[in-house]
Amino acid sequence: MSNAVDTTFAPVTFTEGAIKELKKLRSQQEIADDFGLRVGVEGGGCSGMNYVLGFDQKKDGDQEYIIDDIKVFMHKAHQMYLLGMQIDWQDGLNSRGFTFNNPNAASTCGCGTSFSV
Repeated sequence: MSNAVDTTFAPVTFTEGAIKELKKLRSQQEIADDFGLRVGVEGGGCSGMNYVLGFDQKKDGDQEYIIDDIKVFMHKAHQMYLLGMQIDWQDGLNSRGFTFNNPNAASTCGCGTSFSV
């Protein structure tokens, strides 16, 4: 497993609200330093693919990025589905949670966590 960290270009971005919420979650849940934020995709959901977002340890095949002082892990194969995606945090009356603005998604489900390409 490579220990290299890519600091030049990350395939995804986070809004200020998402960064604030991720740092708050990490602190509240006392997540260990060897864990990073896993961003990825998995098969399933209404539209064919689901987004993956959660704290995890680095695995074989992962690229590691530092985005706004947050360690981010992404499997190399997932980059083609997520390139250019922005992750936001919504904290309103009608919606609360992380949202995904993915320019690669041909369609999305009403839940906002499922998409197709």
